[in-house]
Amino acid sequence: MGSKWRKAKLALGLNLCVFVPRTLEDSPPPPSAVDSSERLSDAALLPPVDWDTCHRPMTPTPSSHGLRLSKSGSKSSKTCSICLTKMKQGDGQAIFTAECSHSFHFHCIASNVKHGNQVCPVCRAKWKEIPMQGPSLDLPPGRAPINPIGWPQSDALMTVVRRLPPHRDLSRRHVVPLFQAPEPVIFDDDECLDHQPVYADRSSGSNNVADNNSSRTIAIKTCPEVSVAPRLKSYDNFTVLIHLKAATTIARQNPGGNQATLPQLSLTPRVPVDLVTVLDISGSMAGTKLALLKRAMGFVIQNLGSNDRLSVIAFSSTARRLFPLHRMTDTGRLQALQAVNSLVANGGTNIAEGLRKGAKVMEERREKNPVASIILLSDGQDTYTVNGSGGNQPQGPQPNYQSLLPSSINSSDNNGFQIPVHAFGFGADHDASSMHSISENSGGTFSFIETEAVLQDAFAQCIGGLLSVVVQELQVGVECVHRSLRLGSFKAGSYPTRVMVDGRRGFIDVGDLYADEERDFLVSVNVPAESCGNETSLLKVKCSYKDPLTKEMVTLESDEVRIARPEIAGQEVTSIEVDRQRNRLQAAEAMALARTTAEQGDLAGAVSILENCRRMLSETVSAKAHDRLCLALDAELKEMQERMASRHVYEASGRAYILSGLSSHSWQRATARGDSTDGSSLVQSYQTPTMAEMLTRSQAMLLASPSAQRLVHPFLSLGSQPKPR
Repeated sequence: MGSKWRKAKLALGLNLCVFVPRTLEDSPPPPSAVDSSERLSDAALLPPVDWDTCHRPMTPTPSSHGLRLSKSGSKSSKTCSICLTKMKQGDGQAIFTAECSHSFHFHCIASNVKHGNQVCPVCRAKWKEIPMQGPSLDLPPGRAPINPIGWPQSDALMTVVRRLPPHRDLSRRHVVPLFQAPEPVIFDDDECLDHQPVYADRSSGSNNVADNNSSRTIAIKTCPEVSVAPRLKSYDNFTVLIHLKAATTIARQNPGGNQATLPQLSLTPRVPVDLVTVLDISGSMAGTKLALLKRAMGFVIQNLGSNDRLSVIAFSSTARRLFPLHRMTDTGRLQALQAVNSLVANGGTNIAEGLRKGAKVMEERREKNPVASIILLSDGQDTYTVNGSGGNQPQGPQPNYQSLLPSSINSSDNNGFQIPVHAFGFGADHDASSMHSISENSGGTFSFIETEAVLQDAFAQCIGGLLSVVVQELQVGVECVHRSLRLGSFKAGSYPTRVMVDGRRGFIDVGDLYADEERDFLVSVNVPAESCGNETSLLKVKCSYKDPLTKEMVTLESDEVRIARPEIAGQEVTSIEVDRQRNRLQAAEAMALARTTAEQGDLAGAVSILENCRRMLSETVSAKAHDRLCLALDAELKEMQERMASRHVYEASGRAYILSGLSSHSWQRATARGDSTDGSSLVQSYQTPTMAEMLTRSQAMLLASPSAQRLVHPFLSLGSQPKPR
């Protein structure tokens, strides 16, 4: 026992243990016996749960085999490493102390053990004896209770301790998955929606629907590249900017939250979400990565509302649905936390199978919340479906990334994007090209998590947006007013556009907007000379969208875009708003071209493309006016140049950084890039207030958890140092 305790101290050093005297039979392990990949828990790194809402067991019966089942292991308070709440003497919660001397709330560790997890969540010591609750804890379907045969069952909350067989040293690749409940053929077992009004706090604002309309509309602004043009001058490629901004969703403090010291995000009004997370638990995720993933998922679970539904798919060589779409009530949160906490890393990487099951959950659900999305996280390359170089070699056949994405959520097989996949590439070894392709073809975003410690922040930023959708199925229509005008091109990034045959009408399919999100599109038209008249009417803009609250279609129209046409005009002054959006689009085009050049093996040429773009931007009107967006673009292009310093640096981080930047600019939506999601960063131009608030909440939770700080501190310290280029 003493030797295992010393190994645990070396592995983690958490303040969770009581002193155990050394025995004569103990012998110190050699230093090499401590595997660096096992130094951090795979199991117990989740945020606090409001356990008061859950059923608590009675005080367990002490074991006759030397385990201590007590109210507290010592007079001083300790922390349960599963729920991360204090364990204090006399607080009404039973404490279980294992043979390795680590202590947990009895109901926490019993829930962990009931799924077959027989190792210590802290030091990963193999237990010979495990705690078990009686029939009050429902076992997953298809699993037998772990109680010894013939043990008395008169007390519904009886504690039993089972003697386990001797430890067998098995390869991690052959670890049996912990959740073995049989899956139904059809995933139509989603939990029913709560058809009661979702917005219980809506009355805190105004009860008048008309008054609330102002908070659920879109502001439309248009701006021609010049407001005054000579009457006799014609333009073949005259640019008009269309600027849209979604309404602000009211955020307020909720004093009834689980953690009174943290800002509780509450959106009024807000539509509920169906979220499926597809998580990589292959062998490369073992250790710190899996621990950080569990903590990040714990944050997501705690911040979903009672009407939001969550399902988790875990994949390695195969994929398994841990649980169907469940509402995140207090009970649902607890079950979700326990399921995520039971994950064990082993096997290969089958992204396609994970996405197939995630899409199956969405396709076959009986009921649907207004907003639906999939979050995909992986740290490796698909080794089962994609053939080719994985995008990591300049030569060779290009992989078929389309095969990774189920046809049901592929944009080429649907009218619009129904279920966007927000992909997160974790670490330096993931296949950035495949993750970007998955997100791009489904209408989602691609984020690059270079530093492991920012995983939770990246998830927080993403769900901050998903939990603030105020506009759905947005379509922007543009129609020429002047009889001689014809539409040229739309510059809308990745959003689908089309121009009618007559050239007088065009459309942009935008889809969903988060609260406070903005979209900027450039439309080119031909402007004829005027023989008479003092102004020319160019075009008008119409927006149609679905209000996710009322499910009604709403149509808004802008004023006509006009320019003055005096006979003699002074010097033409280009609009700085139009100029800055031109700069953004030109920078994005340079990034895409540089990436293509780099993939062909010409890093010097790629760096030259970015340098030429920076030089061109520095000479623009907005750059001379010290426009913040222009400064941000220059900083971003410079960062990309540095990440192309060598083939090694490019493959380790440059490719993923560029692709996450392209994803952000093409959708005009915030992504996590590199080692930061800081809203003050110049590259985070698309971050909304609700994203920033959720990010702040994530960072506050991190600061409030000493164990989390110990976990991420080495990465945060490393991330603050200059990176090799």
